[in-house]
Amino acid sequence: MDVVTPSATNALRLQYREGKAAILERLAQLHGGARAIHALLRRLSRLTDQTLKALWRQAGLPSGFALVAVGGYGRGELFPYSDVDVLVLLPENVRLEASADIRAALECFISRCWDAGLEIGSSVRTVDECLAEAGADVTVQTALLECRWIAGHRALFEQLARRVGESIDPKAFWQAKKLEMRQRHQKYENTPYALEPNCKESPGGLRDLQIVLWIAKAAGLGGSWDELAQRGLATRLEVRQLKANEAFLSLVRARLHALTGRREDRLVFDVQTALAESFGYKAIVAPDTNARIVSAKKARRASEALMRRYYWAAKAVTQLNRILLLNIQERMASDERGDPVPLQPINERFVEKAGMLEVVSDDLYLREPQAILETFLIYQRTLGIKGLSARTLRALYNARPIMNAAFRRDPVNRQTFMAILQQPEGITHALRLMNETSVLGRYLWVFRNTVGQMQHDLFHVYTVDQHILMVLRNVRRFFIPEHAHEYPFCAQLAAGWDKPWLLYVAALFHDIAKGRGGDHSTLGAADVATFARQHGIARADAELIQFLVAEHLTMSRIAQKEDLSDPDVIAAFASRVGSERRLTGLYLLTVADIRGTSPKVWNAWKGKLLEDLYRATVRVLGGAAADPGAEIESRKREALATLALHALPHQAHKRLWDQLDVSYFMRHSADEIAWHTRHVTRALSQADMAEGVSAVVRARRSLVGEGLQVLVYARDEADLFARICGYFDAAGFSIQDAKVHTTRDGYALDTFQVITTSLAEHHRELIALVENELPAAITTSGPLPAPSRARLSRRVRSFPVTPRVELQPDDKGQHWLLSVSASDRNGLLYSIARVLAQHHVNLQLAKITTLGERVEDTFLISGPGLHDYKHQAQMTTDLLAVLEGP
Repeated sequence: MDVVTPSATNALRLQYREGKAAILERLAQLHGGARAIHALLRRLSRLTDQTLKALWRQAGLPSGFALVAVGGYGRGELFPYSDVDVLVLLPENVRLEASADIRAALECFISRCWDAGLEIGSSVRTVDECLAEAGADVTVQTALLECRWIAGHRALFEQLARRVGESIDPKAFWQAKKLEMRQRHQKYENTPYALEPNCKESPGGLRDLQIVLWIAKAAGLGGSWDELAQRGLATRLEVRQLKANEAFLSLVRARLHALTGRREDRLVFDVQTALAESFGYKAIVAPDTNARIVSAKKARRASEALMRRYYWAAKAVTQLNRILLLNIQERMASDERGDPVPLQPINERFVEKAGMLEVVSDDLYLREPQAILETFLIYQRTLGIKGLSARTLRALYNARPIMNAAFRRDPVNRQTFMAILQQPEGITHALRLMNETSVLGRYLWVFRNTVGQMQHDLFHVYTVDQHILMVLRNVRRFFIPEHAHEYPFCAQLAAGWDKPWLLYVAALFHDIAKGRGGDHSTLGAADVATFARQHGIARADAELIQFLVAEHLTMSRIAQKEDLSDPDVIAAFASRVGSERRLTGLYLLTVADIRGTSPKVWNAWKGKLLEDLYRATVRVLGGAAADPGAEIESRKREALATLALHALPHQAHKRLWDQLDVSYFMRHSADEIAWHTRHVTRALSQADMAEGVSAVVRARRSLVGEGLQVLVYARDEADLFARICGYFDAAGFSIQDAKVHTTRDGYALDTFQVITTSLAEHHRELIALVENELPAAITTSGPLPAPSRARLSRRVRSFPVTPRVELQPDDKGQHWLLSVSASDRNGLLYSIARVLAQHHVNLQLAKITTLGERVEDTFLISGPGLHDYKHQAQMTTDLLAVLEGP
């Protein structure tokens, strides 16, 4: 081994430092386009290559070894303070533990790299070890996908590159990277519009561009934007947009590194102004009162101008990422099947393609602009549609210029937009999708000013447009039974509210005038009055919406800053509100607004203050604050009337009802509540309280259509739901619907709708069979049996549904909402339940929906493993495996 003198390393260190300083100086002066920033990053990569090659030669390592660049460094573009990730590749016959000299040489090489000023990240492996690691970890597989030879034995490197390419399963890699991206987005609040975004990792950041190229390369579809265009996966316009936005984000990241002197990818407030000034942005200061008029709207910080440009770039990246990933997925699926994806006609303008909404022609929107908003209405109304296809997204992207003033004045478009707001479900998803595709801001022109508009205060963590959509989402969740556990009092109030869309419009306009100067509440009220007039909203409804927008800050201010024990304060607020209906709407909007500022702003104390103010004001207005949920109270009264016919003792229902929350009463009819109460209460009264009640199973003919309705009440266990589903699977029953509920004292109260071919003739025997056999299946121990192997129907084989799994945390971070969709088959629900049980997931609620040959299931779950991303990824992978079926 050669002797490496300190002076040699110092010379390399000096050479590297001077070269890097020159690059950073050029970076500060850079004002060019894509080529300029990429050329600079490649120059830094070449400088690092030269330094590593010199150190490799000095280390005197055996000629059979190879030095390989991996990860971001492997791409040949190095950011100023990014890690220099390298792999020392060993021949298969070398064992480090048997050679002290080689170990010493490697240690010397790594330490000299640090001495020379390189922030090295290193690994030492053989080709087989690399492949083994890549098979177990998709991150390693991705890093090796971009490997690049630097020094040493080139043939050994070429063997690694060839075997890595051969080992990748494109479909599995696509699935793993999509899941990884979803988890990364979730970590960053699923929005590119956070006030301190990460330009690399946040949605719309550089990583979203890199993931497209990784998947394309793994599938053999190209490794650059130009190659994707050559293969028809991207248009020339999209390639120009991709390159321009990639260059801007790269320049932002490189200057962040240079300004902070470290690997910093977050646009934190501390550096935003300096970063903006490095781009040439200047602050525009509002004039004093003596100056000639320059509106307050014109005043802005330099950082606001930069961040607005960043948000628009991130938005474009988000759109293009979705288009290209869908294109790649379709191309991979087409290559695998060898025939085109079957299309399901929806109307003369749209078809369903593998669960996605697709336009019938690329120029549909240019020919028929009214189809633009219709897209989102159909997206809401059509069961099983999970998104827009690449063709539709591309058509919307190209149709932006035609969404002009005439488009906004079109009466048909106005009717369609109101229909979108008034749909029973899908409002949040539709409006977010409209914003992501730039349709919302082009139709609702006043909303466009909020896109990318920052809020400089101590509690908002989103831009104005994202905050507005977050508030709308929060209001919407008050009306969804699966979310009733989050804010039960709001859910009770929402249950008695007759027109939810009024609150959605108020949420959409409550902050729409921010950043325009003046009182945004007053300006927003004027905007919504114009909107109501243009869209034909009745006068009484319009006045209510105007009131909510104008007063949306009032309730929060009074609750937190005034003395709620002072009758004059309550009386003044009641006089200002005027009616219980206005008060209820204002309360719901206020809670949604506070929750939409930041996950950390809402707390139980603020909730109590608002609820106390609401109840005190209701008393002054003459309402009934004790029973706000009119619909729920009506169901309870009807259930009690039914129970009275069965001679149930007075107040006997309270023992069970006290253990049930709002979501139970929202999800069950009065008849079901009475049926549950009658049988469970009798079992409770007969049980030995020292041991608790044993499992209660009751069945009856379904009151709605064919089949049996089965009640199960038992102590909740991690595998209880799986055992119930396993019994039905083994007994030949098909589960059509399930309502799963967990009581406050830890009991499962579940209702299943099941069918079997022999039900009509033998329903009495089947009821007796279920009531006798199911309790034994519930209480048995041991491993869960394997699900039965059911044949797929011809329709499912001809028109398969692409399996989907989505996992999202609730607002409190204690529960997770799991949504799955797939082609239906016997035993599918049991297969899902087995996976949940194997991952020790506790089931709180379940909504099982069978739509012909398609299932759409939603589960509210909890479990310690769900907070670990690797555990999430494994559970999702296991679920996808069972959804795909045999």
